[in-house]
Amino acid sequence: MTTILPTAADEAHFWALIESAWATLGDEPARLRAELLAPPPGADLCAIDAWLDRFLEQLTADCADLSAQELTALDRVLERKLYDIDREDIHEATDGSDDGFLYARGHIVALGRAYYEAVSADPRLAVMDAYCEVMCYFFTHLHEKRFGDWPRTGSGISRESGRNRAGWNH
Repeated sequence: MTTILPTAADEAHFWALIESAWATLGDEPARLRAELLAPPPGADLCAIDAWLDRFLEQLTADCADLSAQELTALDRVLERKLYDIDREDIHEATDGSDDGFLYARGHIVALGRAYYEAVSADPRLAVMDAYCEVMCYFFTHLHEKRFGDWPRTGSGISRESGRNRAGWNH
């Protein structure tokens, strides 16, 4: 079976959509997201969670006209991003059950590329017990709603917890 990897263009489109959705929400969520990269003493690291529903609503609106092919490509990127941070060191920083860890990784992805890359490099930046379940299958569910089925990414990987063997010491 041939494994299909996300293209650089698909990855750029993915992160551009995430950033565009956040940008429409204004300065406050931008400030809160920036604080997560270098948390000041006493910062409320969960304050950004109050903005997640609005972010997801905006992201949904921004994806309204995307084709099945585009949604499949975006789901392939999301699947890969979740898989790549399916690691024991990140799990230790976020806690949670298998499902909880998937949702924690969804939170990391939802907060954008800068945060994703920062947590990937230094898992201590992850917020303990922070979740964004909707993000984990966001493009899958959009595809299903619009086209009646789940996208077939052809990636050969799973976004579920513990599937990235290279990320775990067992």
